[in-house]
Amino acid sequence: MKLVFATHNPNKFKEIQSLLPDHIELLSLKDIGCDEDIEETGDTIDENAIIKAEYVKNHYGYDCFADDTGLEVNSLAGAPGVFSARYAGEKKDDNANVEKLLSQLEKRDDRSARFKTVIALNLKGNENLFTGICEGEITSERKGDKGFGYDPIFVPTGFDKTFAEMDLSEKSKISHRGMAFKELIEYLSK
Repeated sequence: MKLVFATHNPNKFKEIQSLLPDHIELLSLKDIGCDEDIEETGDTIDENAIIKAEYVKNHYGYDCFADDTGLEVNSLAGAPGVFSARYAGEKKDDNANVEKLLSQLEKRDDRSARFKTVIALNLKGNENLFTGICEGEITSERKGDKGFGYDPIFVPTGFDKTFAEMDLSEKSKISHRGMAFKELIEYLSK
């Protein structure tokens, strides 16, 4: 089975490719000649995932799945949420996003947060959504050099290290993305 993962992010692609069973050939947007940046115009994480999956199906004809992820910080009323990748501006600069978030949390006691991933699968014209949530908290400084995005400042509940301090296999077992993709893989295995 061939499936397109609608992402230009090589880190996400690598992370997900390692989770898929051998009978699924995973293609990237680059593999199908899709160089455009699919606009995420939805008001929610769910809507953005659906938009991306439908775009690939409608424009390229491939069965596809797309994810969207947001970091929701309780003391910031759920921000950055749907704007996580562009929190500090349209450039999608991970370092600037992390700095902005740390700055906004500097004088706040409540640093609880959650990562939420929604995967939209568009398979043979049918859509399904799979959701993963990982609760945790935001550190006051960066720790670790693995991962991407907010990984250096997010400690999942029950752990004493950030996602950026974990190796990929450890992170994948407990992460929001890992949970959502586990649901997707179980569905595809039926």
